Amino acid sequence: MQFLDDSLHPENQDKVVITTAPYGPEWAPEDFPEDIPVTMEEQIQKAVDCYNAGATVLHLHVRELDGKGSKRLSKFNELIAGVRARVPDMIIQVGGSISFAPEDDGQAAKWLSDDTRHMLADLDPKPDQVTVAINTTQMNIMELLYPEYLEGTSLASPMMHAAYSEMTVPAGPAWVAEHLKRLQASGIQPHFQLTGMHALETLDRLVRKGVYTGPLNLTWIGIGGGFDGPNPFNFMDFIRRAPDGACITAESLLKNVLPFNMMAMAMGMHPRCGTEDTLIGQLGQRMTSVQQIEQCVRVARELGREIASGKEARAIYRIGVQYKDAEETLRMNGMAPNRKRGQKNVPLRT
Repeated sequence: MQFLDDSLHPENQDKVVITTAPYGPEWAPEDFPEDIPVTMEEQIQKAVDCYNAGATVLHLHVRELDGKGSKRLSKFNELIAGVRARVPDMIIQVGGSISFAPEDDGQAAKWLSDDTRHMLADLDPKPDQVTVAINTTQMNIMELLYPEYLEGTSLASPMMHAAYSEMTVPAGPAWVAEHLKRLQASGIQPHFQLTGMHALETLDRLVRKGVYTGPLNLTWIGIGGGFDGPNPFNFMDFIRRAPDGACITAESLLKNVLPFNMMAMAMGMHPRCGTEDTLIGQLGQRMTSVQQIEQCVRVARELGREIASGKEARAIYRIGVQYKDAEETLRMNGMAPNRKRGQKNVPLRT
């Protein structure tokens, strides 16, 4: 991604698209009862509250009435319909794991099967986006969840700690290709959640082969445990290597959330916050999803950036846009064209 002399000036940057992840599937409701919704009405209202605070993208997971993460797609349909009715301009982004929370104590934390996750393409009403991981990767979220911040929560349990330490993200090449095919056929935009440079490079190859033909909305995830760690150089290298036309969001954990969101917003990119990413603020205090969104709004305004409305966020994300082939996808995302037979050096963009 290129930066010109005036790229840090707010008048030359898109409005800020705030993603909120307020459902926190790794936490139990008793970990933060003031901010982890359980009933369907509470879950819908949480989306409304986040939208009113300034978030225009809702990263969506669903809970059952017993507080456990729901793995029933009928519940996703119900929540999507409820959110769509109350805040129609909000971008609904379904978490591609469906729910990685263990079914019961002592069971593994795991993403659902390939076939089950393919069924996200058949949700009704359709979400605007489904998050898509690239390459099978370890997802040990416990590596950076320090004990002092887990005290008094369900994740302090040795069984839960072990379950989440061993979690992996299944995203092999055959599944990725089929999943992208199904999502695109259903008119659902993939939002790529990338764990490091290897994932970005694989996505580049998928675009060049014509497996994916659409806008590139990317989230860099700096949570360690098999993903990039929360080192600013990892984030900067990702930004440097990302296509010029990509839309980038930062995601991290706990006290790293705010610093990375501030870096992203300063450089013209976008933040993600909410209880899935952190329950605490910089002083260790409990912080609700709405409070985190309000904090992002304050930082953005200090930087001189305006907050995108729902309709503006849809334009920035290019919701509903698909391209006819690999070459158009490369061109529209600011990527160098594929090399033609016999062509020397780096193919130039036209």
